[in-house]
Amino acid sequence: MAQQLPFRLSLPASARADFLEGFIDHPSNPGPWPTVIICHGFKGFMEWGFFSALAHLLAERGFAAVRFNFSGAGQRPGEDRVSDLAAFEANTFSREGEELGTVLDAVGGGGLEVERGVFGPGQFDVERIGLFGHSRGGGAVLQVADDPRVRSVVTWAGVSTYQRWNDEQKEQWRKAGGFPVMNGRTGQELTLGLGLLDDIEQNADALDLEAAAERREAPWLIVHGGNDETVPIEEAETLYAAAREPRELLQVQDAGHTFGAKHPFQGPTPHLIEAMNATQDWFRKTLA
Repeated sequence: MAQQLPFRLSLPASARADFLEGFIDHPSNPGPWPTVIICHGFKGFMEWGFFSALAHLLAERGFAAVRFNFSGAGQRPGEDRVSDLAAFEANTFSREGEELGTVLDAVGGGGLEVERGVFGPGQFDVERIGLFGHSRGGGAVLQVADDPRVRSVVTWAGVSTYQRWNDEQKEQWRKAGGFPVMNGRTGQELTLGLGLLDDIEQNADALDLEAAAERREAPWLIVHGGNDETVPIEEAETLYAAAREPRELLQVQDAGHTFGAKHPFQGPTPHLIEAMNATQDWFRKTLA
């Protein structure tokens, strides 16, 4: 029977936020367990849609699953809409990569702070760590996937580039001091700050996801819906072409960006079942 623990992880003094919060789903039998760190995407959060189901499935299959909200999600555990608009506006791509790196450091070393103390040493198998990312979370995963502690990678509907705005939009963004976005699920009007635009322009080489795909050496499963309306299947093909072996591309025929899942979660769809089964099989094979 899988078990779940909430955790808190302090961030370096240089970070915008003081801490990250998340959940550890883990098997009931003693560790150490192979461990998968799960990253949500843009306008997502660790409890959105399929993330809880995926974490529970992995825990039932013998993995520890660590999921968390990026500080730029602007959401605390239990919230299903952005409550910290300033945090959302202040987010950057580089910050997401740095925060994932901090989680990786904790899983691979000192552990995570839970109510009973520190969870990690002797429970996470530091020789068997995998990363999972959905959509923009796939980009965060690629930023750290060349870390030698990472032994396996799975991305769903992952972006191949952070350059998602044209010159005219960037000019308007800079003039206005922010770029408006609508959360279609909640109806919230959100803003992308100038820091994100500066990050794109000033750190283009460090944020080159095709180059990151080529650098990583861990086995990588790229899962993408054939009818993805948000991140076209061509982006998966671009990443696959850029990546070195070992890698594999699974196109889920007719699937959209979330493989049919919605929030609140209403159960798995055939597309989601295909993606989840391929994911657990990949991690079982590559983290065995």
